[in-house]
Amino acid sequence: MNKFTFKILWLENNVALAIDHVVGKGYSPLTSYFFWPRNDAWEQLRTELESKPWISENDRIDLLNQATEIINYWQEKGKDTSLTQVQKKFPEFIFSGSH
Repeated sequence: MNKFTFKILWLENNVALAIDHVVGKGYSPLTSYFFWPRNDAWEQLRTELESKPWISENDRIDLLNQATEIINYWQEKGKDTSLTQVQKKFPEFIFSGSH
């Protein structure tokens, strides 16, 4: 079972990533939303995760790798991919958006 999940805003000109801590059957916000390419969302996530010493290094690496995958997918296919399509690609994450 996952300890963390991404909340993703899939927008036409940006993708925003936030991480929630999975608590039982609910979610507790771990980070605010970080926007790409408006800001360096990956670097902001890395800094935020490193500021939480209770998150293991393996979990941090996994989360950053997943963030990379999401950002790369948005860069390559974001404008041509509907919210429904991206939800099928990443079913383990929570999506919302206008695209």
